[in-house]
Amino acid sequence: MNKILVTGGAGFIGSNFVHHVLRRYPDLTLVNLDALTYAGNLGNLTGLEENPDHTFVHGSVVDSDLLGELFREHRFDAVVNFAAETHVDRSLQDTRPFLDTNLVGTQNLLDASRAGGVGRFVQISTDEVYGSLGRQGRFTEESPIVPNNPYSATKAGADFLVLAAYASHGLGVVITRCSNNYGPHQFPEKLIPLMIGHALDNKKLPVYGDGLHVRDWIHVEDHCTAIDTVLRKGRAGEIYNVGSMHDIPNLEVVMEILQHLEKPDSLIQHVDDRPGHDRRYAIDASKLRNELGWSPAVSFRDGLQSTIDWYVSNKDWLDEIRSGDYQRMHGQRAKL
Repeated sequence: MNKILVTGGAGFIGSNFVHHVLRRYPDLTLVNLDALTYAGNLGNLTGLEENPDHTFVHGSVVDSDLLGELFREHRFDAVVNFAAETHVDRSLQDTRPFLDTNLVGTQNLLDASRAGGVGRFVQISTDEVYGSLGRQGRFTEESPIVPNNPYSATKAGADFLVLAAYASHGLGVVITRCSNNYGPHQFPEKLIPLMIGHALDNKKLPVYGDGLHVRDWIHVEDHCTAIDTVLRKGRAGEIYNVGSMHDIPNLEVVMEILQHLEKPDSLIQHVDDRPGHDRRYAIDASKLRNELGWSPAVSFRDGLQSTIDWYVSNKDWLDEIRSGDYQRMHGQRAKL
């Protein structure tokens, strides 16, 4: 595998994956396509400016003409599709961008991959397509698909399109469905960086409802190693759940952040719950562990502490994101 296309590679998980594979595989060349919406940040790609194996292209997967040009110019061995609108709250306010990127964009990529003779297509999905769990059990790859919000519904639809490309055309697809990620460079609308930022500024930390919504948290570097494993070893047409099996209520996460920063619990402010808020997610990743030999390496406690410390040390980065100043970089260069 010599050349891959990564879409959404300036976002949180995508950029971490780009850095991961370029460090690990010196013979790999990578084209990084990102629309640089609010969640994309060229600052996430710092250090790749002079790397001849990394080419950045500013554009959207919704642009089928651009995709056609890219696939004619490059003969990609694989495509890894991170490109997506991902924030549940935003999907409740305006669903259209989620339909465009998550559904139309995915189908455009599938069409271009099939026409370009791509051998492997990795779709980065989410455990949210499974809906909400009860008090017991874990999601397996056989669990029903029951999305409860527009974001997860469009991701579920994208998964079905990907599987249809395998069944109808034999495209070498694999799907990963991961639990909640955390780590450096995460956009501060997400729970952990949002709470860290508020705590650093001594602002109230808004916690939905009673705060007892349970999530399975995985460090982004562990997610990247899982994707890399599936990219190279996964069976075509298969789905692989990715998780650390560390289930914890949101309120407990917030409390640990406050404790590490030596901030008072009185900063917590419970707010009205959002519509369609799934109560509990928990991932069974035994298929990935047993079949492909992957396992997470970062414990939640160590990962959370190192993540908090990263945001403390990179407060300027956080402030630039929250002010919108980072977007001034977007028009500066077409390539890194």
